[in-house]
Amino acid sequence: MKKKHLWIPILMAISAIAGTFLGKIAASTSNSIQVMPQSISLTGNNGSNKMQAILELIRSQYVDSIGIDTLIEDIIPKVVAKLDPHSVYIPAKDFERVNEDLKSDFGGIGVMFSITDDTVRVISVVSGGPSSLLGIMPGDKIIKVDGQKFVGDSINNDLVMSRLRGEIGTQVSITIMRDTRTIDYSITRNVIPIYSVEVAYVIEPGIGYMLIDRFAEKTYEEMLKGIAKLRAEGCQTLIVDLRGNSGGLLDVVINMCNEFLAANDLIVYTEGVHHSREDARANGIGTCQNMNVVVLIDEFSASASEIFAGAIQDNDRGTIIGRRSFGKGLVQTQLPLRDNSALRLTVARYHTPSGRCIQRPYDDGTAHYYDDLYKRYENGELFEADSVKFDETQRFQTKGGRTVFGGGGIMPDIFVPRDTTKISDYLYKLRAKGILYRFSIEYANQHRNELSALTTPQLIEHLCATNLLPNIKQYATKHGLSDKKLSVAEQKVINLEARAYIARNIRDNEAFYPILNSDDPVIEKTLNFLHQQNQTNNTKQ
Repeated sequence: MKKKHLWIPILMAISAIAGTFLGKIAASTSNSIQVMPQSISLTGNNGSNKMQAILELIRSQYVDSIGIDTLIEDIIPKVVAKLDPHSVYIPAKDFERVNEDLKSDFGGIGVMFSITDDTVRVISVVSGGPSSLLGIMPGDKIIKVDGQKFVGDSINNDLVMSRLRGEIGTQVSITIMRDTRTIDYSITRNVIPIYSVEVAYVIEPGIGYMLIDRFAEKTYEEMLKGIAKLRAEGCQTLIVDLRGNSGGLLDVVINMCNEFLAANDLIVYTEGVHHSREDARANGIGTCQNMNVVVLIDEFSASASEIFAGAIQDNDRGTIIGRRSFGKGLVQTQLPLRDNSALRLTVARYHTPSGRCIQRPYDDGTAHYYDDLYKRYENGELFEADSVKFDETQRFQTKGGRTVFGGGGIMPDIFVPRDTTKISDYLYKLRAKGILYRFSIEYANQHRNELSALTTPQLIEHLCATNLLPNIKQYATKHGLSDKKLSVAEQKVINLEARAYIARNIRDNEAFYPILNSDDPVIEKTLNFLHQQNQTNNTKQ
């Protein structure tokens, strides 16, 4: 014991010496500098000249050779990120991919895919596209591209798109696995349309439903076609679903709003330090001015979605249903640079017709800004309307005199809480492991002939009358997921999702969304509201 205690002062002495030594090393950073006799001269005192001087010193004096261009590419994103959460630098190598979301077509082979178990699986095939013409089918697994193995943990969405998409007229070879067979295809890439109006269908007699997932180049045209289709089927009320829609092009959403608003109604205005106020107003020739409108939003509806919802709400033109939107109201202008890179720079803020700024605060920095969604979850805002705290200084009036609040995002007229009652550990694993999706593909392939012979309404009716749960549980057990007793709610949602996936595999979105929407709390609340509204109008008459 005494020997052990003797070591303590020795260890303490060594620690003290080591600390002093490390301190001297740190301090020697300044002592070992070779001071230049003259400082580098700068023209003027602005920061850009200082940055140029520093880069020149690094290029000419740094101990190792270093690529200044690479250094600049690393610096620029960090500088831009300090401005606000939505200004962004787009390197030349990413320019085409980043801008693809705003286009309405691209060069490709014409398949939708998902990655499960490190394997690329075809979800659906674009009708009339290159893959469709060659006979590629939903459920096929892509196992080789241009002769190289295309499975494994390195496979991701970006890699798949970079290998399958390309210039129109170029070729790509793929090997697919169908059941136990492998089939080789040589595919010539062609124009593949990207639709932003996912579906437009009659959800109930007289009521049309339209899901818009972004505001791209041709979204306005797609919306008009969808409305014409719904009107031809007798719809006088339109549900516009913007849940999860992260935005897009400003001129497109302005044109869409114009269809619903009266002459001179303000749609949106933008304003910034270097950009004077600009108003966008309706011209009065919109074709949907007499349609009853409901807009669905949630915490993932942003930017152009919020402009649309804000214009409808502030002009008292329709009803907004769902949960408070994201709160992205910064206007970006894309400025091209000489090397084919670009800067998406925030130049102004969006304001709704009543004067509300859509943008929520970002004073605490970008990290805290994106944490806001978690805070909404934690403080109960996603579940209780009363949990939403309004800034009383941010009161505004709609065209009809109703009070609406600013402070970021659009608060709906009718709140619908997020539904978590159907989420369970078993369902989570079914989804996460891709078991539910794979079951649906295999079921669709096994019954493709009989299901394809049905019309879309017949297919929906047939699937909704089929109890798939026993087969799903058996399939899940076979693939390593232990069986368990499920609540009625769990059984319902598992059956529903499997039916929807099978329907999409056979008839794409025209069958997928009607099944999925049949048990959607927001849709249910919306239809109940419209029924009550209709009864009230009939009573008044």
